[in-house]
Amino acid sequence: MTPQQRLQALGIALPPVAVPAAAYVPFVQTGSLVFVSGHIARQDGKPWVGQLGLTMTTAEGQGAARAVAVDLLGTLNAAVGGDLGRVRRIVKVLSLVNSTPTFTEHHLVTNGCSELLRDVFGPEVGAHARSAFGVAQLPMGACVEIELIAEVA
Repeated sequence: MTPQQRLQALGIALPPVAVPAAAYVPFVQTGSLVFVSGHIARQDGKPWVGQLGLTMTTAEGQGAARAVAVDLLGTLNAAVGGDLGRVRRIVKVLSLVNSTPTFTEHHLVTNGCSELLRDVFGPEVGAHARSAFGVAQLPMGACVEIELIAEVA
């Protein structure tokens, strides 16, 4: 199956590229690498506000990270001219989790993104290196922000 077919099977329609909220571009390609800028979690078109360990559970955070992955895929899709089949590998995911100092499940929150990428691209292309950090705050109070790097044909 192609990534587009997998998305369709999952019932996911990719959003258009989000308009940047500050002085940056949604993605940059250099050589065969596409760097997708950080995307914050959104719910019903608005920032998904919350703090893991205080106002949100790990499971809710995973849902937010999955929502970010959908938005990242929308931007990546635009970067590859509408053909996610051009993605050779998801190289790296960096996840920032708005959390309390005692919250320790950032890696589990980030699985919401990583698992969707694996489901869309398959284990060979979708498996990636990853970092997940807890932070004191994110833009607009968002609960999760994630960026990615992909290799493309």
